[in-house]
Amino acid sequence: MPRANDHQSEILESILERLELLVNLTALQIASEKSTTEGARQLKMAGLDNKTIATVLNTSVGTIRAVTANLRIKRLELRGRH
Repeated sequence: MPRANDHQSEILESILERLELLVNLTALQIASEKSTTEGARQLKMAGLDNKTIATVLNTSVGTIRAVTANLRIKRLELRGRH
Protein backbone atom coordinates (compact mmCIF):
# COMPACT_ATOMS: atom_id res chain seq x y z
CA MET A 1 0.00 0.00 0.00
CA PRO A 2 1.46 3.42 -0.98
CA ARG A 3 2.41 5.77 1.78
CA ALA A 4 0.79 9.17 2.22
CA ASN A 5 4.02 10.90 1.16
CA ASP A 6 4.03 8.98 -2.13
CA HIS A 7 0.45 10.00 -2.78
CA GLN A 8 1.20 13.63 -1.93
CA SER A 9 4.21 13.56 -4.24
CA GLU A 10 2.06 12.27 -7.09
CA ILE A 11 -0.52 14.98 -6.49
CA LEU A 12 2.15 17.70 -6.37
CA GLU A 13 3.75 16.36 -9.56
CA SER A 14 0.37 16.44 -11.30
CA ILE A 15 -0.24 20.00 -10.14
CA LEU A 16 3.22 21.04 -11.35
CA GLU A 17 2.62 19.50 -14.78
CA ARG A 18 -0.68 21.33 -15.13
CA LEU A 19 0.83 24.59 -13.96
CA GLU A 20 3.65 24.28 -16.51
CA LEU A 21 1.04 23.63 -19.20
CA LEU A 22 -0.87 26.76 -18.22
CA VAL A 23 2.31 28.85 -18.22
CA ASN A 24 3.23 27.55 -21.67
CA LEU A 25 -0.26 28.16 -23.07
CA THR A 26 -0.31 31.70 -21.70
CA ALA A 27 3.17 32.32 -23.07
CA LEU A 28 2.09 31.08 -26.49
CA GLN A 29 -0.80 33.53 -26.47
CA ILE A 30 1.50 36.40 -25.53
CA ALA A 31 4.12 35.54 -28.15
CA SER A 32 1.82 34.53 -31.00
CA GLU A 33 2.38 36.35 -34.26
CA LYS A 34 5.44 38.15 -32.91
CA SER A 35 9.07 37.93 -33.89
CA THR A 36 11.40 35.87 -31.74
CA THR A 37 12.93 39.06 -30.37
CA GLU A 38 9.62 40.67 -29.47
CA GLY A 39 8.20 37.43 -28.10
CA ALA A 40 11.31 36.84 -26.00
CA ARG A 41 11.19 40.41 -24.71
CA GLN A 42 7.58 40.15 -23.64
CA LEU A 43 8.00 36.74 -22.04
CA LYS A 44 11.14 37.85 -20.21
CA MET A 45 9.26 40.88 -18.89
CA ALA A 46 6.55 38.47 -17.71
CA GLY A 47 9.20 36.70 -15.64
CA LEU A 48 9.74 33.50 -17.61
CA ASP A 49 13.15 31.85 -17.62
CA ASN A 50 15.19 31.40 -20.80
CA LYS A 51 14.50 27.65 -21.04
CA THR A 52 10.73 28.15 -20.95
CA ILE A 53 10.92 31.00 -23.44
CA ALA A 54 13.03 28.88 -25.79
CA THR A 55 10.54 26.03 -25.58
CA VAL A 56 7.57 28.30 -26.27
CA LEU A 57 9.28 30.06 -29.18
CA ASN A 58 10.74 26.82 -30.56
CA THR A 59 14.31 28.03 -30.50
CA SER A 60 17.47 27.41 -28.49
CA VAL A 61 18.25 28.70 -25.03
CA GLY A 62 21.38 30.28 -26.53
CA THR A 63 19.27 32.32 -28.93
CA ILE A 64 17.05 33.54 -26.11
CA ARG A 65 20.09 34.34 -23.99
CA ALA A 66 21.56 36.42 -26.82
CA VAL A 67 18.28 38.22 -27.54
CA THR A 68 17.63 39.05 -23.91
CA ALA A 69 21.26 40.13 -23.40
CA ASN A 70 20.88 42.51 -26.34
CA LEU A 71 17.71 43.88 -24.76
CA ARG A 72 19.52 44.46 -21.45
CA ILE A 73 22.36 46.25 -23.26
CA LYS A 74 19.92 48.49 -25.13
CA ARG A 75 18.05 49.27 -21.90
CA LEU A 76 21.31 50.19 -20.15
CA GLU A 77 22.36 52.38 -23.08
CA LEU A 78 19.03 54.21 -22.97
CA ARG A 79 19.41 54.81 -19.23
CA GLY A 80 22.89 56.20 -19.77
CA ARG A 81 21.62 58.76 -22.28
CA HIS A 82 19.18 60.34 -19.86
